[in-house]
Amino acid sequence: MNLNTAPVSSPAGRAAGIRLILKRLGRNKALYVLGLPGLLYFIVFKYVPMWGILISFQDYSPFQGMAGSSWVGLKHFERLFGNPDFWKLLRNTMAINALNLLFFFPLPIVISLLLNEVRRALVKKIIQSVIYLPHFLSWVIIAGISYLMLSQGEGIVNKLLVAAGMSKIDFLTNPDLFWGLLTVQSIWKEAGWGTVIFLAAIAGVDPQLYEAAKIDGAGRLKQAWHVTLPAIRSVIVILLILRIGHIMDVGFEQVFLMMNGAVSEVADVFDTYVYRLGIREGQFSFSTAVGLFKSVVGFTLVIISNRLAKKFGEDGVY
Repeated sequence: MNLNTAPVSSPAGRAAGIRLILKRLGRNKALYVLGLPGLLYFIVFKYVPMWGILISFQDYSPFQGMAGSSWVGLKHFERLFGNPDFWKLLRNTMAINALNLLFFFPLPIVISLLLNEVRRALVKKIIQSVIYLPHFLSWVIIAGISYLMLSQGEGIVNKLLVAAGMSKIDFLTNPDLFWGLLTVQSIWKEAGWGTVIFLAAIAGVDPQLYEAAKIDGAGRLKQAWHVTLPAIRSVIVILLILRIGHIMDVGFEQVFLMMNGAVSEVADVFDTYVYRLGIREGQFSFSTAVGLFKSVVGFTLVIISNRLAKKFGEDGVY
């Protein structure tokens, strides 16, 4: 036994522990400095604002502040769940996200597999640049393009339909088409950008696995199915779990810009509801309660989906 070793609980032990931590920080200081902006971002914009959820349990007044506002318990949550619009908001939010999960999420995986089969580097870079470009356009521009293409009076698509002897289609004011329209917009804007992570994961696949598959007589399709997809399965599962965690977040800008009176029944979601009551009407406590409800649901879904992933042998998020 080393009698010179000081117990961890003693002052000497704590001092030794602090020196060890400082030594490690000094040894990896470049990495810590590199990660500092990201750490500050999460602290300032994610953790510090969490104190604001307290006003969901208050009748908050900006003039009295959080310290002077009266506590009302679960009053705003009872109002939310008792509101006749609650089920409509939940239906619209879940339906739009379900369509995105069903059609939008798998598409970057498919595009990544197809791009991986392009052998000419120049052609591959050109295709990537073209499909990445819509990601850098704002939703205002996307909405403007949609109106120019799909409006019933001057839309290019309807003019082509009329020229072909067909009747016009009311794309923008038909409630039955609204959810599909949002899904198509999301696919066009973000599907290409979504391939970045999957292409990086595919680049890390051991080439010897493909060589072994070729020796066994596997073509490109079987190589993609039996080699590429299993190799990137963990990445797919992690991104799927994170996507499920955002199932209550539709995206305010897109819905707000495309919403009109004719489709409000299927377009009103929690994000637009919070904007209308919280920003325009100043009901800060109630809108905060709605946001907290969304966060709790997302957090719960992440926990459940992560446990299911681990049950089926995947690593999960944590």
